[in-house]
Amino acid sequence: MKYNRIGATGLELSEIGFGCGGNAGLMLRGEFREQTQIVARALELGINYFDNAPDYGDGLAETNLGRVLQELKHRPLLNSKVEIRAENLGDIAGHVVRSTEASLKRLGVDYLDVLQIHNGPTRAQPQLEGKVYTHLGIADYLEPGGAIDGMLRLKRDGKVRHLGFICRGNDGEEVRELLGASYFSLINVPYTLLNPSAGRAVPEGLRTRLDFGDVISAAARHGAGAAIYAPLAGGFLTDQAIAGAARHPLARQQDPLTEAARVNAARAMALSFLARENNLTMAQAAFRFVLDHPSVTVALGGFSSMEQLEEIASVSGKPGFTAAQASKLEAVWRSNFGERA
Repeated sequence: MKYNRIGATGLELSEIGFGCGGNAGLMLRGEFREQTQIVARALELGINYFDNAPDYGDGLAETNLGRVLQELKHRPLLNSKVEIRAENLGDIAGHVVRSTEASLKRLGVDYLDVLQIHNGPTRAQPQLEGKVYTHLGIADYLEPGGAIDGMLRLKRDGKVRHLGFICRGNDGEEVRELLGASYFSLINVPYTLLNPSAGRAVPEGLRTRLDFGDVISAAARHGAGAAIYAPLAGGFLTDQAIAGAARHPLARQQDPLTEAARVNAARAMALSFLARENNLTMAQAAFRFVLDHPSVTVALGGFSSMEQLEEIASVSGKPGFTAAQASKLEAVWRSNFGERA
């Protein structure tokens, strides 16, 4: 397993991280014995960074990970997050503190190595209704009593060590503004073979709903790291998805007959040469692409099974794509995955 240091923080993260979210489902729907066995194997393989959030099963993923780590008597590097919803806008800083303290209790630890705001920054007024937390106004990050204020209180009290936030797309300007405030050490952002815009300019000809504005490079310039979530694009960059096979029973299920599913499966098929020519699975090729970026710190895997863990952990240290393959990939993007000449 290879490790990457984040700027001057002293944090060295395994380049494959362990994501605890609901898409893979292990830390929400798996049995305790299975969770323990897979986490133990991840640690044995050198994975030292676990990414979690209260929103993953309304605290269940944190509780389950805490139980597993207590059983294993191991304390890896831990990340969790804070979701800010409409009901929290009257006391954002206080909510950040209370939410984090609840996460610490569920995880059974005294501090988090990284705490992130789960809302992406926006300059527009975010539409926060009910359980929605996708975005947060940048003023609500920066102003007194805002998210950063609460995070700094926790850092002062030794309950968190490093700070970060999530990028949601079409927010490059806001992300750069937050990075420029010099509080943050780690952003979470999607960077995939289907949409590489978090790590470069959008290729000419590629049509994509979200432009992530090359924020990975921006983070590096500010001494911050980049954790890549959803490197498999929600599970579409896998051999199973390309073949139209069912997902693992623990994984979040999707209707393969929707238009979005059909489009993504076809796009993944157009990229399958990267797996075939490198003797990789499609999932391994997707992770290899992510790790080829020089400013990516960690690619977060969501594992439903031991087999998936072994498959992805083995990618660490593998050689990148050849120049000819990179050129062919560029051509696929420029053709919008072959959907137009």
